[in-house]
Order: sequence, then structure tokens, then C-alpha cells
Amino acid sequence: MENKINEQTGAAFTISKNQYLKIIDPKGGQVSDLVFFSEKDKKEKISAGKTMDFEESILITKGNYLWSNRGRKLMEVIEDTNGRNDILLAPCSPETFQIMYEVETYHPSCFENLYKNLAPFGISPDDVPTAFNVFMNVQFSEEGKLSVLPPTSKAGDYLIVKALDDLIIGLTACSAEDSNGGTFKPIHYEILNSI
Repeated sequence: MENKINEQTGAAFTISKNQYLKIIDPKGGQVSDLVFFSEKDKKEKISAGKTMDFEESILITKGNYLWSNRGRKLMEVIEDTNGRNDILLAPCSPETFQIMYEVETYHPSCFENLYKNLAPFGISPDDVPTAFNVFMNVQFSEEGKLSVLPPTSKAGDYLIVKALDDLIIGLTACSAEDSNGGTFKPIHYEILNSI
């Protein structure tokens, strides 16, 4: 059964070892921030740095693993119909909109949606790591300048990851205008026992 995350919101839930998480872009052009923590010890969580180190890449897709801050594989990317994701940029936050967008009023953010949904699992704002940004299209120049372009995902594109341990998941429908080509749409997800 598909679950829906409304635009500019998030969700948190658990997934068991050897289950699969399918993240779906139902309308196309929408980013989803994914973070996760070991259910046994929440201090162990996704590490962007370790993932880039051990996968020797900044472009994570089918065949890659997502590693923890303790050097363990916690997820494996099984399928990726879009093939463009980001693991460089932190979840958008209130500071993102103040500093980069010069927005002075309240704006929803992935950081807030993650920590509020993860709070019932005992996870604090300071515990939220850099996410695996599913469908996010970050480009970089030869000089290292980063630019965020609209996602290349089409309606129905999906990514499937396999849990390699019992995990607590945080997932969003991203709230940043630049990340989503100026629009906001929902994200769907399924938890599967087999694929």
C-alpha cells in the first residue's frame, strides 16, 4: 500500500532488516530527503561523509550502499529509475530560507519536518544528519561551485532501498523552491517485504 507525504511535510516510521523502502515521485520533479538511524542505537545514523568515502562517489544510485557514521552499511540502493540523487547538501532549514532565499517570515523546511516527525522516536534536532536527497539534481562546476537544478525525475519514478538493519526512517517531500523547480508536490512511499 502506498503512503502519501503531502507537499512540504514529512513522516517518520520504522523498517525491519531485509525490508525494502520504495520512494515514489508520483507527479515528477519532487525531491525527498531521506535520513535513517539504527533502531538499536540511535547514535548510529546515515553518514554522507562515510558514504562518499566508501562508495568513492558523490553520485549515489543503484548498486551503491548508504553507510553509517560507524562505518557500517545500513542500506543498499536496489533500484533507481531516475538515477540522479544528492548526498552533498544538508536538509533545508529555517536558516536556509533566511540566508539563501532572504525570506524573513516562516517557511516550511525539511529539517523541521524531519525533527518534528522523528521526535517520538527520541531523536532531537541536533541528531538530524545530512540527508540522502532522493531525486535532487545538484550540479557542480570545475571550480567546485554548486548549483541546484530542477529534478530530472518524471511522474512515477522511484528508488528502492533495502534495509540492512532495523531502522528508524525520516522522509520528506522537500520544501525548498530551488530543489523542486519552483513547485511543491507530494512524495509517496511503500514498505515491501519483497520486490
